[in-house]
Order: sequence, then structure tokens, then C-alpha cells
Amino acid sequence: FTDDMDKCIITHAMTAIERHHIFGGTDRGRSENYGFVVPLHRSVHPNGAFREDKNWQELDHWLKRKCQEYYIEIAQHGDRDAWYREFGRFYDDRCDENVILNKTFEWRLK
Repeated sequence: FTDDMDKCIITHAMTAIERHHIFGGTDRGRSENYGFVVPLHRSVHPNGAFREDKNWQELDHWLKRKCQEYYIEIAQHGDRDAWYREFGRFYDDRCDENVILNKTFEWRLK
């Protein structure tokens, strides 16, 4: 997602940055292994992945879907079956980027 882990990918702020593991909990190690970690300003990432507003959920889904695309299409770590065996879910099943374009995240998804 970025080579600059000191700058928020959403707000471009360079202070109060938190590292967000796109896959947390028991998958946190997989996030580290594949580089699925992004810098977020604390205003975008309050309480880490436990934020429950709609914009956060859609951003989180978009990040996971981009990880899936990277894993399969760019890095070619494996196919959809390999992804599913490793992460247990497909992330292109809920919505399309055009659906989640909104005033909050529109700048990043174009």
C-alpha cells in the first residue's frame, strides 16, 4: 500500500500514526508476513480494528480486498483456493469499489 509507514494513507498526516494490521487477531502474523500493514492516523483508527462505523467497515473491507488481489494477481502467492485456505474468506463478495465511493473515502479509491 505504501513505502512510507510514517504517513497516514487516508489523511496524509505525519503525526499520531498507528500501524493497522489489515488482518488482526490470530492473522496478525500473516499481515506482517505479507506486508499487509498500513499507517493510519489515530482519528481514522480509533480503538484499532474495533471501530464500528460504516466508513471504517467499508475501508477495512476495501483494504482486505486489495490484499486479496495483491496475493493472487500481483505477488502470485497462489490462486483463490490458496487464499481461502490461508485467510478463510473471500473479500470481493460484498461490494464493488464503485459502491463504496463516498465523501469520506472517495479520494483514495479513485
